[in-house]
Amino acid sequence: MSIQPIRLFGDPVLNTPALPVVDYDKELRQLVADLTETMLDAPGSGLAAPQIGVSLRVFTYWVDDVVGHLINPSLDLSDEEQFGPEGCLSVPGLTFDCVRSERVIAKGMNMFGEPVIIEGTALLSRAIQHETDHLDGIVFIDRLDKETRKAAMKAIREAEWAGDPVPQVKLSPHALRPGLG
Repeated sequence: MSIQPIRLFGDPVLNTPALPVVDYDKELRQLVADLTETMLDAPGSGLAAPQIGVSLRVFTYWVDDVVGHLINPSLDLSDEEQFGPEGCLSVPGLTFDCVRSERVIAKGMNMFGEPVIIEGTALLSRAIQHETDHLDGIVFIDRLDKETRKAAMKAIREAEWAGDPVPQVKLSPHALRPGLG
């Protein structure tokens, strides 16, 4: 396991939809381990593979002392909403109020290719939605209302980390299916 650098807002990998995982192998288990260690070190409530420069549909979470991961997630969201502060390891030091669904049922796989269902409310629901957004190329700033987004973009431009060089995108060790690049 190793702690990886976290990509910051503005890095193109954060706005690019991630590819589905097709191989449940040693490299995938290493990716989950690296994501988990990096998330716990940061610390954060979640971390998606694109945030460490790997464009695969994998994320980890750490909510209420429960550490887990989900691969190739699909979400069923409640109509009931929650409104509250949200931050992101790719937008360090900044939080903004954001609307999310109160409850989520997330279906996907674990690192061994076994089916997983996670049901969550409140912070767990917010974390799962936030990390799945990363897999879809969406940063939570994109979910803010117009006025809050404008304030967020101003704060990002003024952040001490703004304008740092963008590292190279890592190539996935996983074979891509034909037609996927």
